[in-house]
Amino acid sequence: MNSKADILKTLGDQTRLRVVHLIAASRKSLCVCEIVDALKLPQYQVSKCLVMLRRAGLVEVDRNGTWGYYHPNLAERANVALFKFVMEYCAGEPFDLDVIALEKRLKLREKDKCVVGFVPEKELLKLMRKKGVDV
Repeated sequence: MNSKADILKTLGDQTRLRVVHLIAASRKSLCVCEIVDALKLPQYQVSKCLVMLRRAGLVEVDRNGTWGYYHPNLAERANVALFKFVMEYCAGEPFDLDVIALEKRLKLREKDKCVVGFVPEKELLKLMRKKGVDV
């Protein structure tokens, strides 16, 4: 069990705070590659953040084959309030831009699931244009 101080320490990092905000704002379970593309950060950095957020009990993962979809852990009542606070507190840049980038990336889903995986940014932009997503 994590103490409340440990949970708040986990959010004391800008990248982890951006990841939590993105997961809270999405209202969907997110694939790691979708988070990576929205934040424009290396996969290893996002994965490390997700491990720490899982250990803190803030996010959970559902596995679907090789895909992992992350969502807020709302089973803990305190987390509900914490996610609400994060959404209100993290208004403005870079958080709003992260959400806009995620919304564009989510338009590449099929049947509400990620089908793209990790691709170079150039390829991602081609896929978005092909699907009619503004880039």
